[in-house]
Amino acid sequence: MSTRPPSKAERGGSLNGAHHPAGLRTLFFTELWERFSYYGMRALLVLFMVEAVNDGGLGLTDATATAIYGLYTAAVYMVALPGGWIADRLLGARRAIWYGGIVIMLGHFTLAIPSIYAFFIGLLLVTLGTGLLKPNISAVVGELYPPGDARRDAGFTLFYMGINLGGAIGPLICSTLGESAFFGWHWGFAAAGIGMFFGLVYFHFSQPLLGEAGKYPSLRAENPADRPALRRAWRRVATGLTIVLGSTALLLAGVIEVDAVVFAGWATIGIVLFGALYLAYLLRFGGLDHNERNQVIAIFILSMAAAMFWAGFEQAGSTLNLFAERFTERNFAGFEIPTGWFQTLNPVFIITLAPLFATLWIRLAARGREPRTPVKFACGLLILSAGFGVMIVAAGLVNNGGKVLPTWLMMTYLLHTIAELTLSPVGLSVTTKLAPRRYVGQMMGVWFLTSAIGNLIAGLAAGRFSTDAIDAMPALYTQIVLMTGGTGMLLLLLLRPLRRLMGEVR
Repeated sequence: MSTRPPSKAERGGSLNGAHHPAGLRTLFFTELWERFSYYGMRALLVLFMVEAVNDGGLGLTDATATAIYGLYTAAVYMVALPGGWIADRLLGARRAIWYGGIVIMLGHFTLAIPSIYAFFIGLLLVTLGTGLLKPNISAVVGELYPPGDARRDAGFTLFYMGINLGGAIGPLICSTLGESAFFGWHWGFAAAGIGMFFGLVYFHFSQPLLGEAGKYPSLRAENPADRPALRRAWRRVATGLTIVLGSTALLLAGVIEVDAVVFAGWATIGIVLFGALYLAYLLRFGGLDHNERNQVIAIFILSMAAAMFWAGFEQAGSTLNLFAERFTERNFAGFEIPTGWFQTLNPVFIITLAPLFATLWIRLAARGREPRTPVKFACGLLILSAGFGVMIVAAGLVNNGGKVLPTWLMMTYLLHTIAELTLSPVGLSVTTKLAPRRYVGQMMGVWFLTSAIGNLIAGLAAGRFSTDAIDAMPALYTQIVLMTGGTGMLLLLLLRPLRRLMGEVR
């Protein structure tokens, strides 16, 4: 019998009444600061783009600004797939997190430079860095728990609370700086970069808590048999980066001219086709057995349902943000609430409710009454639909003249938060459970790829939101209600075949 004392990673700690691996703290706080930077910057993005040039903005139309917003947020998630592949084969998840964080930090500091060229270069850097960090930090969370561990969903929910703690603080600080006449937009972007710096420092010094999780890629330089595959993989990475950087340079130089709205439409079609082709490739050439094939198909079905969820949910940074700025009463006792502060409502609600949901799943599982994942997804979509039902009423009141009280947005964000907790952390968790072990990073990439589709659809829909078309707002929100609610009902109809595909995974 061994007398070796347990390692830091093995000792773990108690969170929400359950004993979780100590490495969860490392990932919790690293993701907190990364999300601080992302959501802090995101709260400013559309507002900065539509602000007049004389006031320090880019002076873009609503349609162009929201299309660019959709393209950017979609790209952030789309690059998660190659980011997962790079981690799986070349870097290992932990090094991918580290290098991704550095690139994100440099991107935010580039955004702080008052230049339109710096703006787009900064967006590109944040995109590339997030592609390395985002899927892999979630994959490492999954690696902390052994197969069949009932704490996994609760652990992901707590991890999700860290995401949203950063998401609550980021807009408060970045919007206060960015929307102020004294500091200005670029100080807000710089604050986002400082947040990522803090995340990198914490991750560096707390890595021992992770143990072996996410440490090694599948291809190792010390293994002679892997070296040819390594060289081929690095050549592919170099080729991809060359294409991306070259295209960006041509766009900035004006050699290539692109209409953002048109491009966003074609990008949506392209990503859907890419996802379908990737699924076909994986099923045919991925070396999967029968159960693995079924589970990969289940991942794709759930992910497409999630895409419809994000198409509605991501109105937060576009139409709901503009609604807060233009049609919500923000003056109280002589103080004008910064528009970006409304972006904190969702994460604050999550911080409040996430422990309750984490406890709920554990207690229901102990009683054998926990809903299966497709049911959770359907509930999330239906609750999200109800949130936009509130916005239909609010938009109707705006059409009758004047601004509405903040309580309408508060109710919408509360319902959206409940919906998000029912679907998003559960989606992260089930992806790690269903994914074949050698494809975990790539399957997390697939999960985030569907977020890209949702963000593109969200950006295109938001392009119809304009001060000059106030009467169109109720119809816009009605369409979102039908899209999200209809997808939720469809999942309930597909519950039985999804159960067969998922097997023993709930």
